[in-house]
Amino acid sequence: MTREQIAAILYKYAQYSGTPVTASASLNGYSDRGSVSSYAVAALQWAVGSGIISGTTSTTINPKGNANRAQVAVMLHKYLTA
Repeated sequence: MTREQIAAILYKYAQYSGTPVTASASLNGYSDRGSVSSYAVAALQWAVGSGIISGTTSTTINPKGNANRAQVAVMLHKYLTA
């Protein structure tokens, strides 16, 4: 699964479960923000704003990159403890 797909799944789950999804952050600081799929923009903004996902570097978020097991574990942990 890609990083943006995981963000979208967590975002939709949060909405479904009644968890507020009002946190948002601009993706303008990431040079690859243009490669974020349209369905995942709000989800990634929420995930970054909530601290669930951070960039793979200081200037890239790598939305189409496959998330490895460790990255998924960190994202789930941050989601559950946020």
